[in-house]
Amino acid sequence: MRSTQGGIVVLKKERLYEKVKFVEGENFVTVEDTHQLSSDEVLMLAEELVKDERIQKVDHLTILLEDSLAAQVGNRLENLQFKLRDQSVFVRCDLQQVEPEEAFVLKSLHEVSSEQFKNIWGKAMEGSLNAASYLDMDEQMKSVEKELGPSYKDSCCIAFEQGKPIGVVMPHIEPGTEGEGRIFYFGLIPEERGKGKSSALYRQGLFLLKKKFGAFYSIGATSVKNVPMQKVFENNQCTIIDRVKVYSRKIGGK
Repeated sequence: MRSTQGGIVVLKKERLYEKVKFVEGENFVTVEDTHQLSSDEVLMLAEELVKDERIQKVDHLTILLEDSLAAQVGNRLENLQFKLRDQSVFVRCDLQQVEPEEAFVLKSLHEVSSEQFKNIWGKAMEGSLNAASYLDMDEQMKSVEKELGPSYKDSCCIAFEQGKPIGVVMPHIEPGTEGEGRIFYFGLIPEERGKGKSSALYRQGLFLLKKKFGAFYSIGATSVKNVPMQKVFENNQCTIIDRVKVYSRKIGGK
């Protein structure tokens, strides 16, 4: 009888896991696409995740929940040591409408060193209005490589203007999809902000998704606090498709 009950528990866990999307990076796991779950299923999922031996190996576990779900389960997630870390806006852009944009010279890791890329990426993250990352730059790079696989070097691009680096843009096809483009990170270094360059660089990233990566559409996200990035989305005809709350829990890991 015990064996049967154990089998039922495992089956329930597997069915819950099949309903959501896991993004696994360096020392973190993020659970997305939870909209198919009921409030009870979200709580069951959270309880299973914190017991999962695979999850125990990372430092941070994050669950993204639509506002309506978060309103129902937020307090109970806090009882499981999850904390509301941020709120994010998700957008979609039809890439068929994106026109060629070559305002800047983009150089990938095939043309620049990893150290230079990390240096410019780190500067682009300074003063970000998004929630601060809990990864250092070396962990960030390992996370990109883990999530995107061997082609990650094609995605890590520094933007240059008149020979000077001004920021980074990181277009890629979302793993496990066909034609869904995403920009892993996008940003200008502090001294280049406020000069009207953000929308053009983002548009160039979108066109690269279309031309080089073969994406049909792009999904983007930013914190509700990041009004400038939301303006960049608006300037590039991106449409809001979702608003989610970001719950995170420190697991332990290494």
